[in-house]
Amino acid sequence: MSGFQPDQTLNSWGGVLRAPHAVAWPSWTDELPALAAEAQRRGGGLLATGLRRSYGDSCLNPGGNLLDMTALDRVAAFDPATRLLRAEAGTSFAAMLELLVPRGFFLPVMPGTRHVTLGGAIANDVHGKNHHRNGTFGRWVRRLKLLRSDGHAFELTPDDETGLFAATIGGLGLTGIIVWAEIEAVPAGSAMIDIETIPFATLGEFFNLSRESEAQFEHTVAWVDSLARGKDLGRGIFIRGNHSTSGPSRTHPCKSRISLPFTLPGVLLNQHLARAFNALYLRHGTLRAGRARVPASSFFHPLDGISNWNRAYGRSGFYQYQSVIPPDGQEAVTKEMLGAIAASAQGSFLSVLKTFGPLCSPGFLSFPREGTTLAMDFPNRGEATLRLMETLDAIVLKAGGRLYPAKDGRSPAAMFEAGYPGWQRVIPHLDPGMRSHFLKRVTST
Repeated sequence: MSGFQPDQTLNSWGGVLRAPHAVAWPSWTDELPALAAEAQRRGGGLLATGLRRSYGDSCLNPGGNLLDMTALDRVAAFDPATRLLRAEAGTSFAAMLELLVPRGFFLPVMPGTRHVTLGGAIANDVHGKNHHRNGTFGRWVRRLKLLRSDGHAFELTPDDETGLFAATIGGLGLTGIIVWAEIEAVPAGSAMIDIETIPFATLGEFFNLSRESEAQFEHTVAWVDSLARGKDLGRGIFIRGNHSTSGPSRTHPCKSRISLPFTLPGVLLNQHLARAFNALYLRHGTLRAGRARVPASSFFHPLDGISNWNRAYGRSGFYQYQSVIPPDGQEAVTKEMLGAIAASAQGSFLSVLKTFGPLCSPGFLSFPREGTTLAMDFPNRGEATLRLMETLDAIVLKAGGRLYPAKDGRSPAAMFEAGYPGWQRVIPHLDPGMRSHFLKRVTST
């Protein structure tokens, strides 16, 4: 154990915030208590992180201490009979899939990248394209070990009556260090997905497709043209799919096919290129309409095929804006949001639209709730981009919606507190030694 190394400049995946940290890279879990004690002596708080794919500032602790948990990546056990997998918090989804898929199993919830750790998935209570079937990742956690900064450790299960388990699921790493976790896997017939691609012309068509797909399809998602206006507003491509019962029982290579070796000039990502990209994507999806069988990797994680794709947004980085709107008025509110984006001429290159089901998460701060979620990437153009997101904030707030903390990097405290009344239940369980930029930004804690 080498202790904390000062002056390590780190950034979130969105690249807007860059800041120095003191970083430690533990190799064994028994190093963690001493590192937590060292962080206490150093001051500045502590935050445990994984692969730092959070877009905003929830994975950063500027001027403070950070534990990089990625070397704690050992799978301790997997029992096919009980479907229980126990692994250290730094274990990636890619590694777990390599173990599970050849044995006929899959992870119950799959976010948009395999480059996320088990601890990070729990801390952000990630969701996937099958929320209407499986809910959030936190619903599949059967046990976890949590180490507090004072050295006390707890093994927590969903029947924990203290509230610490619920505060940790989706708790953004602020209740302590997740050391390991035990999760339940699900059966999967192969490493392939049978999909159907359907173009839609309006938001009404999207919502009809979503409703009719939920009973027969485990996975549903849509791309929407964020720059379309007038009669074209709300057009997009809907994709639904199920795990195939036939095909290879092995994961497809996780290696990226393309790599961005350096940060591109941000000026390249202008509205003209965005319009051209959206038109091309719509045409491509329309030409591929119909049924197909595709590798699970390309269905769940298309962007993993481009290493360091975030560099395409330039040195100023980008914001991702992901909201969820309750069912009442969701179509009208989504239309209002898309109209505001199109009018701003700051449309996203990849805008993802999907619905969440009614399954509740065990976490007090979990983002998904029944309704519609829209996720968009906006190149950071300074005040113009901030004004657009403030406009979207007002629409979301009025509708009773909220933003995803794992993606957010700039919303005000009032927005967070209005969207997460469960925050008051988390406060008593916060570890006083844990800190993050997100915590400092949205609260006075």
